[in-house]
Amino acid sequence: MSALPLFVAVFLACAVEAVEAATIVLAAGVAGEWRSAMAGVLAALGVLTVVVAVLGPALTLVPLGGLRLVVGGLLLVFGLQWLRKAVLRASGHKARHDESAIFEAELVAARGAPHQGRGAVTDWYAFTLAFKGVLLEGLEVVFIALTFGSNAGDVLLAALAAAASVALVAAAAFAVRAPLARVPENSMKFVVGVMLTGFGVFWGAEGAGARWPGSDAALLVLVPAVAAFALALVAGLRLVAVRPGGFAATGPGPDRAKEET
Repeated sequence: MSALPLFVAVFLACAVEAVEAATIVLAAGVAGEWRSAMAGVLAALGVLTVVVAVLGPALTLVPLGGLRLVVGGLLLVFGLQWLRKAVLRASGHKARHDESAIFEAELVAARGAPHQGRGAVTDWYAFTLAFKGVLLEGLEVVFIALTFGSNAGDVLLAALAAAASVALVAAAAFAVRAPLARVPENSMKFVVGVMLTGFGVFWGAEGAGARWPGSDAALLVLVPAVAAFALALVAGLRLVAVRPGGFAATGPGPDRAKEET
């Protein structure tokens, strides 16, 4: 795989996870104590560092064919989940992801929780909320960077893309001290869903022994084909009336962060 598609895929996928983590950390800091929230962030980053140190070398021991088959299958599952939600949102059958509404919901929950100290942590709730948010979203960032990098044979570039994405989102969130509501997250998730699905099909088939015409160049056809199919689904679903009380979203409302993965 060429460097640019790898960098873009990892950057966008990690940006989505970073925005959701930033929303949770902001809620923890605003409703509680910033020092405890940042301590939770640092603790989560410490755990993620250990995970990377363990998983990174371990992936090099797995045969490339088996790795591509497993990772391709996982990417296909994740990609189809993201793409399904993106198609439903784009067609009006599901409420669009609203980072401001999610932030308000997290803020209300944080303000209503008891803020007590434990040991050196003066606000345990803010600490645990930030820790869990960064850890859960961070694990997905680690998975994306390691799997894409290992399969493409360029872990360093994938790691740089992930780091650049997380750093950019964190800097923006720190600068405005507010949820990044203007980030086109719904469009990003549509693009990421398409890319994960395309790469999942490509690597899964290669891991099973298939050979694509043109090798990596086949992605230039496969990914646009997935995008065209998804856009066709959006157009078709827009012709279907939204059923009150059914699976469709009838109005704006927040989706929980982990529901949006």
